[in-house]
Amino acid sequence: MKNTPLVVVTDSPFPSLDPAKKALEAANAEVIQAPSSSEEDIIKAAENADAILVTYAKLNENILRSLKKCKAIGRFGIGVDNIDLKVAGELGISVNYVPDYCLDEVSDQAMAMIISMARKIPQSNKLVQAGRWEMPAVVPIYRLRGKTVGLIGFGNIPRLMAPKAQAFGFNVVACDPYAPQEVFDKYGVKSVSMDELYETSDFISVHAPLLPETKGLVNMDAFKKMKKTAVIVNTARGPLINEKDLIQALNNNEIGGAGLDVVETEPLPADSPLIGRDNVILAPHTAFYSVEALEELQTKAASDVARVLNGETPIYPIKA
Repeated sequence: MKNTPLVVVTDSPFPSLDPAKKALEAANAEVIQAPSSSEEDIIKAAENADAILVTYAKLNENILRSLKKCKAIGRFGIGVDNIDLKVAGELGISVNYVPDYCLDEVSDQAMAMIISMARKIPQSNKLVQAGRWEMPAVVPIYRLRGKTVGLIGFGNIPRLMAPKAQAFGFNVVACDPYAPQEVFDKYGVKSVSMDELYETSDFISVHAPLLPETKGLVNMDAFKKMKKTAVIVNTARGPLINEKDLIQALNNNEIGGAGLDVVETEPLPADSPLIGRDNVILAPHTAFYSVEALEELQTKAASDVARVLNGETPIYPIKA
């Protein structure tokens, strides 16, 4: 009789794990969830696990070395900065992720933030809800056509975003040293240096991966190069923007505003200086979300774990 593999879910923001459980039926796996995402609870629950599914919990060296028989880690998401990939590789643990889910959702959210900031929709709504029907309070508002959207990074999400921005009449530029010129040509996007992007863009959307070398990528030096009216949008990872510098730039009118789906510390502290500003839109890390995206995410991450447990090759492996 075939053994029943144990799959431990470290943490879950999902209303139900049914899509993941269904996908793991292919490996005849038993699925349990750790009591919490603390290091102690994960080690206790996953010590004898054959595989782990993780969302936000940190899988550090201590946790990974405590695992006695783990063959696979599936990340419910695109980024893998919460997993010690070097140690996982050393231990022979396969790590997979889902690089192609929520592409529509995140690119839509970034565009929605740009349009909302440009048309001052949140500010207008706030005024009218307070009983103030006052157009002068929200002017000036400028035409979108002919303005420039700058994309920091040109991977899957910004490639989907480019035609959406172009449909509104925006010129689109991007900086990504790893994207080949033919990709820029395919999407009608101009490849520029980071300095040129900062200097020429009216709206800047951040889509870089969070790595040690990209942490704080957008800092005071960057803000000083931007137009005084520029709006920065971040739907990628909070630490890509130096938040202290962003607040200072907003205070000093170095830039025009910000749209943030992610921040350095989540949840955003109640006393954050980013709260209560007419020129800042905040969302609680919802860009990835749609009912369809979450089902796709669970299914793809868990299916790859099932493949590894069955001795097959995963579709979306990460190499340390």
